[in-house]
Amino acid sequence: MKLNLFILIAALLGFIFGLGFLLAPVWSIAPYGIDLSQNITGQFLGRYLGSALVALAVTWVLARGAKSEAALKKAGLLGGLVLGVTGLVVAVWDSFAGMGNSFTWVNAVIYAFLAIGFAYFYFKK
Repeated sequence: MKLNLFILIAALLGFIFGLGFLLAPVWSIAPYGIDLSQNITGQFLGRYLGSALVALAVTWVLARGAKSEAALKKAGLLGGLVLGVTGLVVAVWDSFAGMGNSFTWVNAVIYAFLAIGFAYFYFKK
């Protein structure tokens, strides 16, 4: 199996599972015998996982055809940016959902830091 094909398969798996956990964590975890329908905390943990998997899928797809270290760096930065932004959305949503305590805002701060940092380095000339 060629590296590019392997990376494409990995990215597709990451994207499919990530999107499932991000948008429908209750449905996505049900095949594992876990019922998150009444577990809001578990649903948000699934969304955090989905955020990371989608970001990794983006990174892998962009890195797949890279011929230079600069291209790999750019793909990694964009993947990190996607992780920061999607994680931030989930963290803010989690904080406003009111199921946890105020510590959920720590997640929002961390993801905002990542999103801003990755955006800075990605868009830096």
